[in-house]
Amino acid sequence: MPTYIVTCTEGRLSGPQKSRIAEAVTRAHGETTGAPFYFAQVTFNEVRSGNYFLGGAPLDGDHIFVHGTIRDGRPTELKDKLLVRLTSDIAFASEMKPSSVWVYISELPPNQMVEFGRVLPLHGKEAEWSAALPEAEKARLEAIGIPRGKAS
Repeated sequence: MPTYIVTCTEGRLSGPQKSRIAEAVTRAHGETTGAPFYFAQVTFNEVRSGNYFLGGAPLDGDHIFVHGTIRDGRPTELKDKLLVRLTSDIAFASEMKPSSVWVYISELPPNQMVEFGRVLPLHGKEAEWSAALPEAEKARLEAIGIPRGKAS
């Protein structure tokens, strides 16, 4: 499951902005990679002023740092597309300039990740993984979050 941690100074983002960012990240990841939307996790880490440094000096100005951890095995072109989309969509959702949004992606082998009680699938095998779940679990997971195709 992709996990995205959004770090910014405390109070920079309103509740609605956080919701828009979470939806933007979920959609960007799911629509770019084909992974189910319910795989995406987004958390916010708000850092008090004076505790966020850039270049050894306290951060001066608007900045959001996003660190995503995703499953390994995707083609470079897909990851490039994901990075570009995340940057532009997060900038729009946060009402910031794209140059103020930094996005890093780290990868983990799927066999080193367990979620929903199961080792995660290789890229491209999400449908088979989901289909093997018990019906009640499938229904619960598919009901999580935003539905595919529904615009905000």
